[in-house]
Amino acid sequence: MTTDKPISSGELKEGNSAPDFSFRSGNQTMKLSDFKERKVVLYFYPRDFTTGCTTEASEFTRDFDNFRRSDIEIIGVSPDDEESHEKFKDKMNIPYFLAPDVDNSISKKYGTYGLKKFMGKEYMGVNRTTFLINENGTIIRIFNKVKPMGHSLEVLEAFGIKK
Repeated sequence: MTTDKPISSGELKEGNSAPDFSFRSGNQTMKLSDFKERKVVLYFYPRDFTTGCTTEASEFTRDFDNFRRSDIEIIGVSPDDEESHEKFKDKMNIPYFLAPDVDNSISKKYGTYGLKKFMGKEYMGVNRTTFLINENGTIIRIFNKVKPMGHSLEVLEAFGIKK
């Protein structure tokens, strides 16, 4: 998908600096800025263990070595707590970081928390969105309304990586 104008997610647009945030993974606390000088795939998803989220996590896990060889970190963010993330990582053999966002503070910074519609009902939640961040901490691509199936390959292609 190529476009002449930047794609936005909320107020963030391609070319903006990626907002920094901190998260716990295992027994360590990290910040997005700890990954400066590396490319980052930052993907937001609604919930651990749901069908679409499991598909998306499986694909990023399957393609993890391709990302790692290109020095690209992957961080998944959802409103689940650290305990849920650890269970999800164990069950799915996820080799990358999952950031808990129980208060939706990260998703609000990135404009991914908002109104959702499902089966005629409206509610607030995390919209499936992926941000590609370059080594300088700049958002270089935003994927809105992500379809989980095939998304990992779409991200690899956006980085110019052939599987």
